[in-house]
Amino acid sequence: MSPIELYNAPQSTCSQKVRLTLAEKGLAFKEHRLKLFAGDQLKPEYLALNPNGVVPTVVHDGTPIIDSSVIMEYLDEVFPSPRLSPSDPKKRAEMRAWLRFFEEVPTVAVRYPSYNAAFARHFSKMSEAEFRALAASKPVRDVFLAEMDKDTGFSEARIKQSEQSIRKTVLRMQGVLRHSDYLVGDSLTLADICVLPLLVRMSDLGYQRLWSDLDGVSHWLERMAGRPSYAIAFYPGSLLSEQYEHIAALH
Repeated sequence: MSPIELYNAPQSTCSQKVRLTLAEKGLAFKEHRLKLFAGDQLKPEYLALNPNGVVPTVVHDGTPIIDSSVIMEYLDEVFPSPRLSPSDPKKRAEMRAWLRFFEEVPTVAVRYPSYNAAFARHFSKMSEAEFRALAASKPVRDVFLAEMDKDTGFSEARIKQSEQSIRKTVLRMQGVLRHSDYLVGDSLTLADICVLPLLVRMSDLGYQRLWSDLDGVSHWLERMAGRPSYAIAFYPGSLLSEQYEHIAALH
């Protein structure tokens, strides 16, 4: 039995970040796949591990580690080879600045088009009272869901804001990637791993136009998709287009 257990969901971008990290490090783990729309993440036994009621969670030697970026850094500290953080403190600070930016800007932005394209339809058969009760039951996503109309999803203005946030992200990345293979120096770091699932999600939803004019970002995506870890982390069923036919039609 592996000392690492991963509680996650195939299509969760935050879960994909952790799966990429595990794959890059060649670490074995026992995977528990949660069904989010069945409410597995809100069951008492899972909340005992992760009181935020979101995925992923890693349990290592019996101790739960929560929050995807925290998990990435934890794995890199505990299993230092191959190293995914720069050894130089200034470069490590640069990597962590990317991580904070990705959590603050594109991670939030991706949720809105994702819900409109795929997840909102799961709520349309609920009564308004049922939907509001569901939103209120989310430990850290209550305000986010409360903003959504259960029948029409998020507003066009909110989706436009998301597009602007992703464009801001790729423009900042382009400033580095036009002359570097990776975001921090010449080697893969947690910064690259953190943002990759977000752009994969946006690509899956048909938003490649947001970076199609940015050769550095486009070539970086090709490099990342060519790494062995990509096929391991994005196993069959990890993309929304594999579950929703109308999204698959965008390809």
